[in-house]
Parts: sequence; structure tokens; C-alpha cells
Amino acid sequence: MPVTSLNDIVRPAFEERYGVPAINIVNDLTLEGVLEGAVEAKSPLIVQTSVKTVRSVGAPVLAAMWRAMTAGIEVPVALHLDHCPDRAVVTECLRNGWNSVLFDASALPVQENLALTIEVVREAREYGAQVEGEIEAITGIEDGHGSDEEAARESLEVSLDFIDRTGVDVFAPSIGNAHGAYKEAPVLDYDRVSQLVSARDIPIALHGGSGLSSEQFRELISRGAAKVNISTALKETFMKSSLEHLAQAERIDRWDPPTLFDDVSQAVRTLVIDLAKEFGSAGRGA
Repeated sequence: MPVTSLNDIVRPAFEERYGVPAINIVNDLTLEGVLEGAVEAKSPLIVQTSVKTVRSVGAPVLAAMWRAMTAGIEVPVALHLDHCPDRAVVTECLRNGWNSVLFDASALPVQENLALTIEVVREAREYGAQVEGEIEAITGIEDGHGSDEEAARESLEVSLDFIDRTGVDVFAPSIGNAHGAYKEAPVLDYDRVSQLVSARDIPIALHGGSGLSSEQFRELISRGAAKVNISTALKETFMKSSLEHLAQAERIDRWDPPTLFDDVSQAVRTLVIDLAKEFGSAGRGA
């Protein structure tokens, strides 16, 4: 099954009320691991890259890795640029084969955000790509982007006007969720998801998924959260599995990089399989 569009992945999830893991990778090893996990789980998958990752690895290198690792893949996959406020990076990624972008102008006044997002949607359509939009900053700092200060939420009417006028394919509301590790259990505004979905037939992106409970995931997915973002959990899995392997290598004084790669890749695969089962996407990509 070839690489497919974001719409072809999230639309069935939205209609059938399951969630698709949207996982931020950081290098070739994590990319390989999440893809292998999705194939093993027979789950659709959205691979995400932060602006920080694009800049550190390079868009052409990431694109070459993506093409090589998804050649002949057996499940639907899409490549998404996450939280990007930089139009130049958006353009670079679209030119290199990303088929979905989140243009994040949430730090700007709504009307300025709206005007810029309209331009991004127009540009993305030239590449056959989709756009995720947001008008409120999600609390927390991720890959150097964002703020720990909770942003004010806009009214439902403002959100619907943004959706209508921009033509975004997926919408990411602020509902009490946050990037990074939660310091305390979040109080989520489930009704806001239901209100948006009831008023507009649009899939919802859930940010700050790492650390939510199974009950919270189920409730939000049942209300229309079809794209579930996972970043912190991937980073913790990658680094903690590396740390555990290196501690063991030190104990036995055996330094064999391929075994490190195997252990880390297996940990990442297991994370993806578990998420696919939890979100209900396992078996949906067969």
C-alpha cells in the first residue's frame, strides 16, 4: 500500500471513531521503528517531524529516508510537518514530499493567522497536500516551540469561522491538553470537541497525547479526535531504552552498537503497537 494522503487516513478514523497514532520521530532509527510497529499492528500511521528535526537532519535527507523506508509498505502512512510557524520550512517540506503540514500561527491575532493559513492551504493544494490548523496555542514547550503559559481559548464561532474560511482538513483545538509531561492530571473540555464536530464535519487533532489516560483517549476519540499526537512518549522511549542498554553494556563491558539499535527499535515498535491497540487503529490498515 503506497504512501497516502492525510485525509485518506483520518477520514475513515473520524467516521468510524478510532484514533490514528501521529508520532514525532527524531532520526532514522525512530522512523524505522514506528513504521515497523505500524506494519506489525496493521495500523494506519501518521509520521510527524518537528521543525527542530527538519532543521537538524535536513528536509532532503528526511525525505530520502522516508521514501526508502516506505517503499512497498503494507499500511497507509502519511508524512506530516508538526507545529511550524515558519513559512519557508513549510514550503521546503512540501517541495520535498511532505503530504501534510500544521502551519502554526497561533501566536498571532486570529485574523492574521487566518489570512496566512489561507495562503498555506492554497500552497499545499498545489502539492496535493493537506493542512491542519489551529488558532490557540497548546500549552507547553515542544522542540523549542510553544509556551508554558496557557493561551486564552477562542469562542466556538471564531473557531468555526476559521475552519470555514481557511478550508483546513483537520482542526486542533485547545481543550486543556498540553505538550510535554503533565505535571498533574489535565481537566479536559470534552464538550468542545463535540461542539466542533457537531457544527462541522471535520476530524479533530488531539495534541499533548503523551500522558493521557486510556479513559481520556477513549472519550476524546469517541467524540471525533481522529489524529492523536504522540511526541514525549516517543522521546522517552528512545532515550530510556538507550540508557538501559548502555548501562548494561557498561556492566558487562561489551560495546556493540547494532545490539543498541535493535533494543531501541524494539522498544519503539512496542510503543506503536500498544498505541494502535489503545486508540483502536490496530487492524484498520490491513
